[in-house]
Amino acid sequence: MIRLGDTAFKNVTLDEPAIRAFATSCGDLNPLHHDPEFAKTTRFGGLIACGPHYLSLLMGLMASHYSQNGPQVGIDFSVQFKKPVYPGDTIALKWVVTQIEPKAKGDIVTLDGSITNQRGEIVLTSVGKLMTFRE
Repeated sequence: MIRLGDTAFKNVTLDEPAIRAFATSCGDLNPLHHDPEFAKTTRFGGLIACGPHYLSLLMGLMASHYSQNGPQVGIDFSVQFKKPVYPGDTIALKWVVTQIEPKAKGDIVTLDGSITNQRGEIVLTSVGKLMTFRE
């Protein structure tokens, strides 16, 4: 059973091959994710991960962790990208249950999500809702 304050967390380190592979797999050919020489000339100073890469890691954590309690689906998410993620960064993914709204066939669960880097800087914030189902 999901309860208020329940927390899911995981640390992940991203490297250049993973950044390039994910960007390629989702069709993101932006040179910021593929071309180190180009990326050095930008305000970022080097390659960065595409936002969907680390967002998908956060979403995967939510799905894997909270589905241990039974079937659930995501129904609403807002996301703010705050800082880039660089090769070699270790990011901390986290979800916290902040509200549970009982419904006839399950619950609507509201969660606060965040990703921070190894320096403790917030990289991404999110608020999400998932629907759980009673069987």
